[in-house]
Amino acid sequence: MQALAPKTAIVITTINAPTKAVVDFAEGAKPRGVDVVLIGDQKSPKDFAQDGARYFSLEAQRESGFTYARIAPARHYARKNVGYLEAVRAGAEVIVDTDDDNIPLNSFWLPRTPNLAARRLDGAGWVNVYAYFTDAPIWPRGLPLDQVRQPPPLLSATAAAPVYCPIQQGLANENPDVDAIYRLVLPLPVDFRDETPVALGPGAWCPFNSQNTTSFPDAFSLLYLPYYCSFRMTDIWRSFVAQRIAHVNGWAIGFHKATVYQVRNEHNLMRDFEDEIPGYLHNEKIRAALDALALPAGRGEVPHAMRLCYRKLVELGLVGEGEPALLDAFLADLDGLARGSEAPE
Repeated sequence: MQALAPKTAIVITTINAPTKAVVDFAEGAKPRGVDVVLIGDQKSPKDFAQDGARYFSLEAQRESGFTYARIAPARHYARKNVGYLEAVRAGAEVIVDTDDDNIPLNSFWLPRTPNLAARRLDGAGWVNVYAYFTDAPIWPRGLPLDQVRQPPPLLSATAAAPVYCPIQQGLANENPDVDAIYRLVLPLPVDFRDETPVALGPGAWCPFNSQNTTSFPDAFSLLYLPYYCSFRMTDIWRSFVAQRIAHVNGWAIGFHKATVYQVRNEHNLMRDFEDEIPGYLHNEKIRAALDALALPAGRGEVPHAMRLCYRKLVELGLVGEGEPALLDAFLADLDGLARGSEAPE
């Protein structure tokens, strides 16, 4: 049987009854000893249950002992931060971040390692990674619109070599993660080719999402999703912070073939468009501002670097002033787990 590495956790947030994706993840994980953490919210069914998964209602989250879970507002995707904490508390050494409308392919269950055999690219500015996996005119949600028609930079090598990538974005077939403008004017489905992975090193930027993303321990802090911003930008702006901190540490961000396919939950595309406007207008400003920050290097400095990045986003008026307190609580909870306490009080 194909098997993910020991101590792997899959983290999903849901406000629905168990979807096909949730059922398939739970059924696939159970014989493999993989932890599935499901995070509910105010709209989640009161009687939610799924064999093979650990479900945390809003009440259970608030009783978890985590400061973040107690003080973070409800009715937001960033409740998923509690799932990351629960995964770490259970001993996760690999966290796979996904959603309840992404259905695993057989390849999803293959082992994962932070040393990804990939074609590396450094110093290229904005990169549309999708262009390395398809000839379709498609781009990832969060890529600045003035970059959409830019050809992808030539990769320095066609052969793969090991690259340290503590964050790895897997693609999604059929209904990939694209913005509302794409969905309103261009066709789907789109399937990606099974190409050699790509690793973006310092100076190369591409937004990544929370729909099929693997994180290893060096990057667990960087899983933090901001609350006080647009729902459609929380994972994208998280990815910019994560990339900037990866750059200062010499880490790369990996992108690999699709290991899920998406059967998308119902969305109001015009509402999505409205929620994405802050990104359309400001994603380049965010990249430039983060790039200009003097950040400390080293794994032990990641929390401090995160605080500096989010304070800059608050200073820019793009993230609300309540964010630093939530970030501090999340980082304190993680630190408490690292020190061996059950959870900070």
